[in-house]
Amino acid sequence: MQAIYWVLTWACHRKCKHCYDDRFRPYVRDALTEVVGEGQAAFQKVIDNLPDDLSWVDEHGVRDRTLLVLAGGELLIDGVREELFYPVLDALKKKYGSKAPKISIQTTGDILTPEILDECLARGVESIAIASIDDYHVGMQGDKKFAFMDRIRELMTSRGVREVSLGGAKDKRLKEPDVAAGRKLEGPTFLFFGAQEDLWIGELWPRGRALSNGLSKAGYDVNFCARWSGAKNFLHIGKAGSEVAIEPDGSIYPCCLKTKAPLGNLTEEPLENILTSIASLPAIRALNEGDPERMGEPEGWSRERFQEESKAKDGLGQDIANMCLGCDRYFEHSLSAQLTDLRAKRLEEAAV
Repeated sequence: MQAIYWVLTWACHRKCKHCYDDRFRPYVRDALTEVVGEGQAAFQKVIDNLPDDLSWVDEHGVRDRTLLVLAGGELLIDGVREELFYPVLDALKKKYGSKAPKISIQTTGDILTPEILDECLARGVESIAIASIDDYHVGMQGDKKFAFMDRIRELMTSRGVREVSLGGAKDKRLKEPDVAAGRKLEGPTFLFFGAQEDLWIGELWPRGRALSNGLSKAGYDVNFCARWSGAKNFLHIGKAGSEVAIEPDGSIYPCCLKTKAPLGNLTEEPLENILTSIASLPAIRALNEGDPERMGEPEGWSRERFQEESKAKDGLGQDIANMCLGCDRYFEHSLSAQLTDLRAKRLEEAAV
């Protein structure tokens, strides 16, 4: 795969109003132990069922290592860092050794300390994405985010971690030009991003608290499926564009937004087996082409019907329309059941 996005836990120290999943929130005492335990129970089986060769080939025939993004929630908080995050890093190193994927982590950055940064780097983290540079995160409103960025830059510089640019940023304060443009440099890197028009997804995904709080501005013309981290090309194992998302329990999805039901579960079977199997479904092939409107064509769902099914009201009662909602409706109509049937058949065959 070109990339794998693995959410290790729902535990977070924040409950942001724009979050795409209601499960990302603070957990305390027994609740924290339970939610972290979900990831603890699954991670070794997930790693066992990832491909032995985590690499991909671009259109020019150049092979590169898979980008493995580890995220939460917040991986660096007490109760998650030592109990789940570091064991996952150690298990990845044990399986892959020098052929390990490029490990990147996402963090809000506000609890990052020199000691934690040292521990991450020592365990093979190569890239750190500070994912809180927007007005939705408490303490980051207005110019506060820029003072925070200065503190992060000072910390990273002290450890030799080089900043790389995130394409598209308009305000020069939101990115530092990569002085190594045109030259390949070794060593760990970091970058900033957040829920802004020029740094991430300004429209916001029609999911979770963003939807219930009426914050998603993605209209029907916004096709997340065809964007990076959408479903387009996710079936192209070992080639450009191939990416899947993993939840703490091992469930996998064709996009980071996550479909209404998972494609399978990596605690039960290898990733390649799941993707090869579901590729037989016309709706899955439509997602792979980044054209969700075609999902239901074999069952008589025209593009016009898909568009009608894509209409809904958000938590504020506002009329919205988005292809992701149409995809949800088709999953509910029949695709979830089809995936469940395929999964049962695979597991039955594997047990023989």
